[in-house]
Amino acid sequence: MSGTIILVASLAVGSLLLLVFLAMGERKNRLDVRLNELAGRDGADAAPDGMAELARSALPRMGLPLLPKEGAERTRLKARLVHAGLYTRQAMVVFLGVKMILMVSPVLVGLAVGFVGLVPILYGLIGGMCVGIVGMIGPSFWLDRRKKRRQTAFRRALPDALDVLVICLEGGISLTGAIRRVAGELRTAHPLLASELNIVQREVQLGLSSGQALRGFADRCDLEEIRSLASVIIQTERFGASLVKALRVHAETLRIKRLQRAEELAQMAATKVLIPTVLFILPGLFVVILAPAAIQIMAAFDGMHR
Repeated sequence: MSGTIILVASLAVGSLLLLVFLAMGERKNRLDVRLNELAGRDGADAAPDGMAELARSALPRMGLPLLPKEGAERTRLKARLVHAGLYTRQAMVVFLGVKMILMVSPVLVGLAVGFVGLVPILYGLIGGMCVGIVGMIGPSFWLDRRKKRRQTAFRRALPDALDVLVICLEGGISLTGAIRRVAGELRTAHPLLASELNIVQREVQLGLSSGQALRGFADRCDLEEIRSLASVIIQTERFGASLVKALRVHAETLRIKRLQRAEELAQMAATKVLIPTVLFILPGLFVVILAPAAIQIMAAFDGMHR
C-alpha cells in the first residue's frame, strides 16, 4: 500500500513539473522557431518537441488532461479563452496550470491528511481523487459560464449603444468618432461593451475599416447580433447606402429580440420553479397537513388495541 501511495504522489509531482517545463518551453513563438531553422539549429529544438510528445502520450494514461497540440486543439482552446474575455498571451498557460493544480493538489492533500492520521490513507486518497475529478471538469464549466455571461451583457447593451450611435451619426459625426463617443458614454452603464468598442476604435486607427473591426469584435465574443451589425456596416460601405437608416432598423430588430428573450425567460421561470416546489415545499405542506391526522389515527388504533 505504501509503495502505491508513493508512486501516485511521484506521478502527480512529475506531471506538475512537466506542465511547468512545457509552459516555459512553449513561450517561443513561430518566428523564433523559424529563425532557429534558418540558422541550422534543428537539433536544439528536437528535445523539447520530444518531451512534449512524451508528455502528451503519458498524461492520458495517468488520467490527466491532454496538453493541446499545435493544431485544432490549441486553436479551439484559444478561441474559448478569447470568447470568455481572456485576451492575454499567457491565458492558455495559466488556465492549464490552474487546471493541473486543481487536479493534483487534492490528491496530495488527501495523502497528507492520511499520513497525519486524521483519516485512513485509502479514504484520503479516494476523496482526493474525487475532488481532483471535479477540478478537472470545473474550469471548463467556469469558462463556458463566463462566456455566456459576457454574451448576455452584450445582448442587453447593444440596442442602447446603437441608439446612441444613430444619434451621433445624425448629428454629423463620422462613424469612427461616433464609436469613440459611444464607448465614452457607455463606460458606466455597460463597461464590457465600452472596453470592446475601445478595442474596435484602436483597430480602426491601425488601418482596418469599421466593418472589419466590428467583425473582429464578433469573432472575439462569438455573438450573432454583432456579426449581423458588422455585415450591415460592410454592406453600407460597399454600396453607399444610408448608414443611419440601416442602423436604426437594426437597432429596432435587436430591441425586439431582447424583448422576446425576456419573455422567453419569463415563461421558463414557471417551469424552473416547479422542481423546487415539488421537492422542498410540497413535502413540508404534507407533513403540516397530514401529521395531526396521522397522530389521531395512531392514538385511535392504540386505544382499540388496549
